[in-house]
Amino acid sequence: MSQSQDTIFCGEIVSDSVEQTFALGERLGRLVQPGDVLCLAGPLGAAKTLLTKGIARGAGVVDPRQVTSPTFTLINEYQGRLPIYHVDVYRLRSARELLDLGIDEYLYGHGVCIIEWADRVAAVLPPERLDMTLTHVAPHQRRIAWMGRGERHAALAAALAARDGA
Repeated sequence: MSQSQDTIFCGEIVSDSVEQTFALGERLGRLVQPGDVLCLAGPLGAAKTLLTKGIARGAGVVDPRQVTSPTFTLINEYQGRLPIYHVDVYRLRSARELLDLGIDEYLYGHGVCIIEWADRVAAVLPPERLDMTLTHVAPHQRRIAWMGRGERHAALAAALAARDGA
């Protein structure tokens, strides 16, 4: 394993509102660069798509209302200062199905790849990525934890933590 793959940084916050979750995503969206892979996990209703809306807004998508869960289309693309590839693998039966969709073009493309339900396809995800887990704490609270794997994504995770005071 290369040294960059060994680099890990973790952070976490408890979001008390929809607005705070969106704002965290927006801050992350300002930090992302081409080639970043953001892997979101959490139960139904944990705010994965809301966080993605914030990321898209921070990355320059003018109207984050156009960001919707691609549960049935599997992949949505949005244009901001860089392309956003929003993938939802909830309906896939295997990680192999994701490979059959040509996910490599998105994972190693010129944009940012955001994957909802990423834990379901962990076997085919790149080793260098930002993993984010959203969990319910209370009706309007979410714990959002993240781990950057690899040099670039560890730096991204650290920058997000520094901006949050996490």
